[in-house]
Amino acid sequence: MQDVAERAGVSVTSVSHVINETRPVSDGLRQRVLTAMDDLGYQPNRLARSLRRGQTHTIGMIIPDSANPFFAEMARGVEDTSFKNGYSVILCNSDGDLNKELLYTNVLVEKQVDGLLFIAAGLSTNGILDLQTQKTPLVVVDRDLPDATVNSVLTDNAQGGWLATRHLIDLGHRRIACITGPSDVTPSAERVIGYRQAMIEKGIPVNGNLVVRGDFQYESAYRATIQLLRMDDPPTAIFACNDLMAVAVMSAALEQGQQVPRDLSVVGFDDVRLAAFANPPLTTIAQPKYEMGVVAATMLLERIRNLEAPAQRKVFETSLVTRKSTATVRER
Repeated sequence: MQDVAERAGVSVTSVSHVINETRPVSDGLRQRVLTAMDDLGYQPNRLARSLRRGQTHTIGMIIPDSANPFFAEMARGVEDTSFKNGYSVILCNSDGDLNKELLYTNVLVEKQVDGLLFIAAGLSTNGILDLQTQKTPLVVVDRDLPDATVNSVLTDNAQGGWLATRHLIDLGHRRIACITGPSDVTPSAERVIGYRQAMIEKGIPVNGNLVVRGDFQYESAYRATIQLLRMDDPPTAIFACNDLMAVAVMSAALEQGQQVPRDLSVVGFDDVRLAAFANPPLTTIAQPKYEMGVVAATMLLERIRNLEAPAQRKVFETSLVTRKSTATVRER
């Protein structure tokens, strides 16, 4: 700043007022300072200035996998909203590893981010409560923590599971398999609840052999589909609890000589952009991913401005998007 002051022929105090906008200065003085800064390549230390003001205008966001289109679309909503409001986003991938998530949480807190966004987090209720005790503004997305009073953005996953299964039942399917997500992930558990509910409502027994554990990744669904299609009485339809697994289901079915939807109907969940361009285009359950990110970021910014504000809970509904991966059941 002293170099800038000497170059501009003004005091260091005047340079400070121009940079920090702490006091009005004449247009001529401002222009001399800005020109000197440009000539010298001077960049103000915005982090130091933010810390003096008690804010860094940064948000920490932890997601399981940025390569997953579902999280990528939601993260875009967060980033766009944050940027419009003058905030930058630091993105961390936890890979679904709780230890990695805890490590990133500590790193972000140490970097004095103004708030934290946890998307599909594995952090326990106790971990959330600890952060709240430290007065850290936070929002949890796509993970229900009923024992913690926290800002949260959710989808009605049970409704989505019901819609997917009811669609297949209405097409005449009775042997409907379900490939689930990880057992410790609440959205997956809720989707299975919806699947079971739709089956029970129509008087169709839920066959435990047709409910196979996956992990929301391609490989697990591929293996599960091979297992299901090699049964003596294989399913005529499969509900995969996310679109990535549904695409893998269709690939495995083709390898086993099954045509979708002639021999096997497939429904996914999420309606990521990939779903419309799969072969055949995937019938799926849509949830408003970008909008969820927008609402989550808005909630967090409001929390940053007023830490004492009451916690909010927003639940989005799902909808069925019918494409070409489902059809009426064929008699074997």
